[in-house]
Amino acid sequence: MVVLGSIHAPSALSPLQKMTVSSSDNKSLVLGRRRTIAVGSSAVVLASLLNLHNPISNPPLLHSAFAQQQDELQQQEDRVAHLFQESSPSVVFIKDIELAKVPNRPEDRFMLTEDENAKVEGTGSGFIWDKFGHIVTNYHVVAKLATDKSGLQCCKVFLVDAGGNSLYREGTIIGFDPSYDLAVLKVDVEGYELKPATLGTSRELHVGQSCFAIGNPYGYENTLTTGVVSGLGREIPSPNGKAIRGAIQTDADINAGNSGGPLIDSYGHVIGVNTATFTRKGTGASSGVNFAIPIDTVVQYVPILIVYGTPYKDRF
Repeated sequence: MVVLGSIHAPSALSPLQKMTVSSSDNKSLVLGRRRTIAVGSSAVVLASLLNLHNPISNPPLLHSAFAQQQDELQQQEDRVAHLFQESSPSVVFIKDIELAKVPNRPEDRFMLTEDENAKVEGTGSGFIWDKFGHIVTNYHVVAKLATDKSGLQCCKVFLVDAGGNSLYREGTIIGFDPSYDLAVLKVDVEGYELKPATLGTSRELHVGQSCFAIGNPYGYENTLTTGVVSGLGREIPSPNGKAIRGAIQTDADINAGNSGGPLIDSYGHVIGVNTATFTRKGTGASSGVNFAIPIDTVVQYVPILIVYGTPYKDRF
């Protein structure tokens, strides 16, 4: 090991010593000098290398690299913030409400949702399908409304229009398919312009790409969670016990209240409908293993539900 600062030149010889030095001594002296020169050269090279990598001796280079890293992080944060701002107006908040009494007139139904005795039985999410007020969500979010025979179940939908104005309306169920855990609601938005979600495709997804979930977990509106596509082609159970195939697995948090909301890609395109999560036993907390119905499946069945109300297999 070379220790810097401990290299010494050989001491000078007197004229008499020079005359009496034997040939073997002379060889030793020359060899010693060569070793000294070699060690000295190594020390210079090492010092140069240390100086090259010393951040203090290269402050402009270090500052430039640090500034570039900060710029990249800021650009990434700005992209995600912009993505949320552009996509969130298409996401709705759904409340399932049980009325305290059966309304005397149909037009009284929505007024009764403001009654202090009305009970909120659950919350969920959805997204605007088109400018006519069709809302896509999970069947299990509105299952009580879909199967209600008492007239006490009501669905309240909170949304914003294209201008950012908040409003809420009663959601009327148009169609549903428990086999794919899908349902379509309709809200009256006459006089308002809506911003439908931009639909993407799930065919070209790959594991590792970024994705984002927007919804209302535990009633906290407009919540964004981020993650990646963790797996593709998964199989999850539907509300009627059948298998939903081709589901997207993600580690973007999906909790109670996120169901029915969109899973979007880095371009703001909907790639799936957030549907299910594995929870840690006894906690109810997401385990990071979450699932969404692929948008290609949604695009295949939602138009049928809007037109006919039921899938083909249940029509006759």
